[in-house]
Amino acid sequence: QVHLVESGGGSVQAGGSLRLSCAASGSIWYCMGWFRQAPGKEREGVTTINTSGSTTYADSVKGRFTVSKDNAKNTLYLQMNNLKPEDTAMYYCAADTTRSVYCTGGGGRFYNYWGQGTQVTVSS
Repeated sequence: QVHLVESGGGSVQAGGSLRLSCAASGSIWYCMGWFRQAPGKEREGVTTINTSGSTTYADSVKGRFTVSKDNAKNTLYLQMNNLKPEDTAMYYCAADTTRSVYCTGGGGRFYNYWGQGTQVTVSS
């Protein structure tokens, strides 16, 4: 059982930055990802990171968002810079404990543990 708790969301103006954190109840030696869902839209993958630190990003956030993790603290981070109004969504941290190297993104259907989400609102 993995318990995930996100924090760091908030409201910022376009061009601003936020740093999300996801604290896990145990080790994070498996695929981790950040996903987001805006009202009326399907959940989409933002970024993934595997046990070796290899990452993937959605095209919409490349160059602006950076995922990282601190294995000693069992914590996943998402640094979001140059935020845009279209980044407004509920952001979720998720873990796929069945995979450690080849992480999937998409809508997160293979991720078996999820946090409660943290809201990010970007105003123009």
